[in-house]
Amino acid sequence: MRQKSSLSRTALAALATLLLSSAGGQAKQAAATEPVAINSFSGAFLAARVAEVDNDLNGAIAYYKRALSFDPDNQAMQQSLMLALISDGQFEASLPYAEKLKTVAEVERFSRVALAVEDIRKGRYDAAQTMLKLALESDLDRLISRLLSAWAKQGAGDGKGALEAIDQLEGPEWYSLFKTYHRALIAEASGLEKEAGEAFEETVSDLVSGGSAPDTYLRAAEAYAGFLARKGDKAGALKALDMAEQFAAGRVAINQLRAKVEAGEKIPPVVESTPDGASEVLLDLGSALNRGGGEPFVRLYLRLALALRPDSDAALLQLAGFAEQQQDAEGAIALYRRIPKDSPMRRAADLQLGLNLADLDRHAEAEADLKKLLDSDPNDLRAYLALGGVYGSQEKYADSAKLYDAAARRIESGHIGERKDGASTSVWNIYYQRGIAYERLKQWPKAEPNFRKALELQPDQPQVLNYLGYSWVDMGMNLDEALGMIQKAVDLRPSDGYIVDSLGWAFYRLGRYEDAVRELERAVSLKPDDPVLNDHLGDAYWRVGRRLEATFQWSHARDLKPEPDVLANVQKKLAEGLPPVPDKATAGQPVGAEPPAVEPAEPPKQEKRTELRTDSVKATPAAYTVLRGQSLWSIANEVLGNGNRYIEILNLNPQLQGDPGRLVPGQELVLPAPN
Repeated sequence: MRQKSSLSRTALAALATLLLSSAGGQAKQAAATEPVAINSFSGAFLAARVAEVDNDLNGAIAYYKRALSFDPDNQAMQQSLMLALISDGQFEASLPYAEKLKTVAEVERFSRVALAVEDIRKGRYDAAQTMLKLALESDLDRLISRLLSAWAKQGAGDGKGALEAIDQLEGPEWYSLFKTYHRALIAEASGLEKEAGEAFEETVSDLVSGGSAPDTYLRAAEAYAGFLARKGDKAGALKALDMAEQFAAGRVAINQLRAKVEAGEKIPPVVESTPDGASEVLLDLGSALNRGGGEPFVRLYLRLALALRPDSDAALLQLAGFAEQQQDAEGAIALYRRIPKDSPMRRAADLQLGLNLADLDRHAEAEADLKKLLDSDPNDLRAYLALGGVYGSQEKYADSAKLYDAAARRIESGHIGERKDGASTSVWNIYYQRGIAYERLKQWPKAEPNFRKALELQPDQPQVLNYLGYSWVDMGMNLDEALGMIQKAVDLRPSDGYIVDSLGWAFYRLGRYEDAVRELERAVSLKPDDPVLNDHLGDAYWRVGRRLEATFQWSHARDLKPEPDVLANVQKKLAEGLPPVPDKATAGQPVGAEPPAVEPAEPPKQEKRTELRTDSVKATPAAYTVLRGQSLWSIANEVLGNGNRYIEILNLNPQLQGDPGRLVPGQELVLPAPN
């Protein structure tokens, strides 16, 4: 299925990620909720839980307070209220509840850390160290409490003691990156330059650990480059930034830092005070959890980081992104607006702010803001993409095409090339989005060359492979090449329901109905609420004789409120079913295509797909280290001789959590045995 160029979170997820790394549907708002008249503890408790599930923190707070009015000493309610207040940014309001709970062992991992944060804010470093002695702690709790305690020791003037405390901290292997990074920061803050340089060098050399916590690794590289620049070692600083660039290209903060180093500008430390260092601990762990499935704690730790350092652009960006994930556009806008004007991420934040305004249907504001950004730098491709996305969300495809034409002219005239602010990483996407705009305008001769250009620039881009392949199948063109493109897109993004639907629909259009059913069932399992996918599955069921199930799928598609043209087609099928299958003279062609003058070639055979299991895959004992620019597909193709074996690598490496996007340079992968 081709995704529309709208501003829904699904359709523009890649664009939003691109804007932030090289720098959506109407958003549900977590508005303040006034508690209705609730006259029982159980009623207030249940209402609070429902509000939390709906990400309505204001409502949850109000209901927890109401529950405590019935049972003031209920520690479970006090804990829930404390955590909700912290997560909502009401840190000081949470402290009385933290004080009440500081001796409750099961709760102190939050209550005592919150009180220690307050002690560090107020410069009470000895009190903070005492507060951070926990009776019960997980590996994560131990790392946070010990690193915070080390910073408190540094704040009290005992820098060497702080380093010794970190050295004595024992735990799992994933501790190493956080330990060495904060050892470097504490040593630098304490004037211990030799120890700082050694710890920084150890940190940025640890690519394997960096793969597990890439945000922390990249911040460490920035901190190291600044450290070297302040010592007058310009070449060493640029080398540190080169390592970061090899790890993850196009990061705005690193590109801007490189420009400052080259210009000989003064580079301030990443951490300039003890509270800054403690904030960095909570930011690093919150960022790591945001990638590793620890969402319930992400907002909590990032809010604590902001309590210590209210202008932390990194924490504000992470929280804004989290708000977007929760479809809280208003909350995201408020956080983006807090990012300091002199932050290297301010422009990326302004671009995201425009997208969130459009999410709220405030299109005029979004367009005005984004046009100002584009006027201020007409060579920033991110601004073209953001403004084009807003046009696309309103189906203003002629405006989108005109905008992308202007961007392409600047690219092709040499005004935009390899820039130092990361904008050049968007080039392929300009052509992709221009192709979409022209396709929507039904100008295929102008659309197709743009898709091909995008693939020339980014050969393994699954969205482009999917869109072009699906379009060809839909028009009955280049069927062999189209099917191969879509199959490759599925292998690259096996959990993307829209791309899996494209493969199923390609099989359907080729008359391979059993194959279509298999893929379309998987697509619907990935995207059960999409009416078009359910409609497609209904068609495939009908063709294989499962007519009752077909009727059910069509009915379900109708009830999901599809677009008017889709709804009319579904209603027609519910009333009449599908027409007979074309005869053999047209078998294997797209439905509705003109019969050929000669017998068509046999449809391309489908390569046997690898099931999502590991019990039949034999691994080799040797590990493979990921290089810059590689994807799982390219690794499988280069090492195993078959890109389709990409899924075996994914299954053998649980650290990827089923997501090819978690692949980063320096990771070690277990590979299956070659055939």
